[in-house]
Amino acid sequence: MSDIEPILKARGLLKRYGTVVALNGADFDLYPGEILAVIGDNGAGKSTLIKAISGAIIPDHGEIAFEGKPVHFRSPEDARNAGIETVYQNLALSPALSIADNMFLGREVRRSGLLGSLLRMMDRGHMQKFAREKLSELGLMTIQDINQAVETLSGGQRQGVAVARAAAFGSKVIILDEPTAALGVKESRRVLELILDVRSRGIPIILISHNMPHVFEVADRIHIHRLGKRIAVIRPKDYSMSDAVAIMTGAMQPPEMVEAMAG
Repeated sequence: MSDIEPILKARGLLKRYGTVVALNGADFDLYPGEILAVIGDNGAGKSTLIKAISGAIIPDHGEIAFEGKPVHFRSPEDARNAGIETVYQNLALSPALSIADNMFLGREVRRSGLLGSLLRMMDRGHMQKFAREKLSELGLMTIQDINQAVETLSGGQRQGVAVARAAAFGSKVIILDEPTAALGVKESRRVLELILDVRSRGIPIILISHNMPHVFEVADRIHIHRLGKRIAVIRPKDYSMSDAVAIMTGAMQPPEMVEAMAG
């Protein structure tokens, strides 16, 4: 057992959709500064788990604690306000808007004085400067024009913008849902580097992925979800990819839980 307290913890989460039980007493632990991968077969309930943690759904029963205090997220906005940012598989970017506008979508900064309060004018200079700084921090120097439309970017660059936005505003936890699913080898590599860059800044990351090589490359621990609950937590250094798949599908007996993150 570790004396480190999880930054994000869930116990006994239950969620039903009619007769379908999506979460069946699910537990979850994310420790400070770690990359925790969440894997599970289709229909295992991992997406429902993540939606409960990020405020997208409200569980029927169970408890969620963030930074040691009980929380009751009623919407994704509640989770964002607490410092939990989610990058969904579809990225939730507006293709026709610029990179800077997408970075501040829903968080637009108004100009000071009457121009902002009365005429509601945006402080575009500030937003563009901030967006450029955040992209540069994560090494996204291939993006030259902060005002170019997102639809002109490659898949990897779009993912980079989404991750940079999450890193900029998700100051405490970032959830990444299948971040490399639609990317080629080179762009996937850059996104994995981005994930490691964000973790190096002390921000813990929840990574949902079907890509086992990527999971085993970057994750400190792997949460294995099956039949609506957590059945095991393993360290990549202690198990093989085939072991993880076998535990996930029920072909292998789940080991005891790994409580502490890898040192």
